[in-house]
Amino acid sequence: MTLSVWRYAHLALAVFSFLFLALASTTGTILAIDAINQKIPPYRVHNFDDITLAQTLPVLRKQYPEITEISIDQNQFVTLQGLDNDGNDVNAYIDPATGKILGEPIKKSEFIQWITSLHRSLFLHETGRIIIGINSFLLILIALSGMALVIQRQRGLKRFFSKVIKDYFAQYYHVVAGRILLIPILIIAVSGTYLSLERFKLFPEHKVNHKINTENLENSPVQKDIAGFSIFQKTFLTDVEKIEFPFADDPEEYYTLKLKEREIVVNQFNGEILSEVKHPSTLLLANLSLDLHTGRTNILWAIILAIASVNILYFIYSGFKMTLKRRAVKLKNRHKAIHSKYILLVGSENGSTLGFANAIHKQLLSNNETSHITQLNEYNIYPKAQHIIVLTSTHGLGDAPSNATKFAALLAKYPQEQTVNISVVGFGSQAYADFCGYAKEVERLLIAQPWAKHFLNLHTVDDKSATQFADWAKKWGERTQISLATTPALYKEKPADLEKIMVLDKTLVNATDQTFTITIRTGARTKFTSGDLLAIYPANDNRERLYSIGKVNGNIQLVVKLYEGGLGSGYLYNLTAGLTIKARIIRNKAFHFPKKASAVIMIANGTGVAPFLGMIAQNSKKTETHLYCGFRRETETTLHHREFAAQQTQKKQLESFHIAFSREANLCYVMDLIYNDAAFFAAILKKGGVIMICGSLVMQQDVEITLDTICQEQNNKSLSYYKDNGQVLTDCY
Repeated sequence: MTLSVWRYAHLALAVFSFLFLALASTTGTILAIDAINQKIPPYRVHNFDDITLAQTLPVLRKQYPEITEISIDQNQFVTLQGLDNDGNDVNAYIDPATGKILGEPIKKSEFIQWITSLHRSLFLHETGRIIIGINSFLLILIALSGMALVIQRQRGLKRFFSKVIKDYFAQYYHVVAGRILLIPILIIAVSGTYLSLERFKLFPEHKVNHKINTENLENSPVQKDIAGFSIFQKTFLTDVEKIEFPFADDPEEYYTLKLKEREIVVNQFNGEILSEVKHPSTLLLANLSLDLHTGRTNILWAIILAIASVNILYFIYSGFKMTLKRRAVKLKNRHKAIHSKYILLVGSENGSTLGFANAIHKQLLSNNETSHITQLNEYNIYPKAQHIIVLTSTHGLGDAPSNATKFAALLAKYPQEQTVNISVVGFGSQAYADFCGYAKEVERLLIAQPWAKHFLNLHTVDDKSATQFADWAKKWGERTQISLATTPALYKEKPADLEKIMVLDKTLVNATDQTFTITIRTGARTKFTSGDLLAIYPANDNRERLYSIGKVNGNIQLVVKLYEGGLGSGYLYNLTAGLTIKARIIRNKAFHFPKKASAVIMIANGTGVAPFLGMIAQNSKKTETHLYCGFRRETETTLHHREFAAQQTQKKQLESFHIAFSREANLCYVMDLIYNDAAFFAAILKKGGVIMICGSLVMQQDVEITLDTICQEQNNKSLSYYKDNGQVLTDCY
């Protein structure tokens, strides 16, 4: 429920303000770039921070006998207005140390003035300023609600910057960029809101009013050297905004120093401070807000503001894309849970299980039944429930998906008060040893409840099979005498965004080696790299098979093991050179070759070596790279791997190659190779190197246990430390 509140608040705020935020972000980006451009002209002297008024004013008074004022802008360019020794008008940037004229003051272009007006008021004068002010405040709420959603997604504030699970591009970068730019965006929003409040005089108005006792002034004072004035010696140019000069040699004409934190009136003859007025905190905050909001004082901050403004536009786009994707298969209830006869509890990591659950939910409603669908993490007491149907996938090695992690605790906390029929449907892939592992755990937990009555045995669905799910719908419908569709087509999810790819070459398997290599060419505009995934649909239905890509000579290279009756491997093996198929490439940036690592160790078993072969072939920068592989037996394929490794070693694109065989005479596992080189692995991690693991989940578990032992023994740190530091990358299946 809490997640829904934050999510809907975040969405509602964005919907209400997105047009104005898009306009403000676009104009803000242009103004930030203009702030950067303003700092490019060389009108700031190199020792500006060290120059005092006592050093610069005597020089300037000598060169320009009649000075009206000196002003210093946010770029620390010094502008002098007055007359030179020849009586010529001067209005120019000058070198405060020498008085040399550097250039004419830069005027803002009409375009920038137009953009500034649009940014501040939408050309609607005071009404526009109110609208912009309100939207600045809404941006604060959007940022804070977004932060709350990330905290909930990452399961706690401590894990705020932990790795984000990538479901799809828009979702992943919405979260990642949002975390990185949270502070800059909050600063933009808070400063913009404050400036709006200040503009409408909601804070006490401050007027500088100097009180000078003229009776104490000498009638015929003696002019002292201004270089000796104490106030001038203590005041640096960095503290000055403007200096107004006395018009004549009259005791009632003064220097007026307008500083950042105060304004001072100084006797022009002896340097005595005649009046001092400090600026109130509201004015100081307004100036600080203006500096932070515009980036006018710091080029680096201006660049950050430009990036943040561009990303606000991206957040608008990606946020709505996420919403539309979520609404495509959303939890929509006509009846409240406390009034419903049928409760559907869903556990899903990426939303695919929701599609199946929603199909059942809609059919129950069409049969005039009271049905309520919700996430497993929202489990509660259901006083009218007669049936609870759990439809859940499994994440990792038998773990709960992200929206089901609290279910076990909630089940113990909220026992039902009446007997309820229980049915569990598990979704997974038989390619994994823990097929539907979490669904089995859920059924075990439910059956143990005294109020639960087993209605149907656990039904498992392999690879989102619409046919298998329709079988369950038929059984459940027959038992309840409710008419549910048994046509698989109703439950199918069709793949989208497919492109044509062509088979170029394929090796053959033999009695001793069931592994083959297939080379595929993509379209000229298709971008991919080693570590990305190729998704194919062998039966032209919802069943998807993913293969890790190695990019070799600009083409996709897959290393595949042929399984008897295997849907994906059999399909690929039956392809011949010249054939085209439809597939899609999934970007997998979390498993790309590190660009800045000091060294990279690659660990693979079986066909998990595929992306590493491509990465090594692409290692043009000759980053120190080591490959550790584990196979069952020496085969023709492994001999090719040895030959490839030897060639890459000669090219200096591979430093070392280590291979283990678990079914040969000298039995050895890849974990043994790692443990034998324990000191080497520890040293690589210690100096900032990266370890990449690709292969089976079981291998990953064993390797990580070995690495954790090495890290704790040799570096006094756990493996999780290096994982959090981005030094351990995995892509296992």
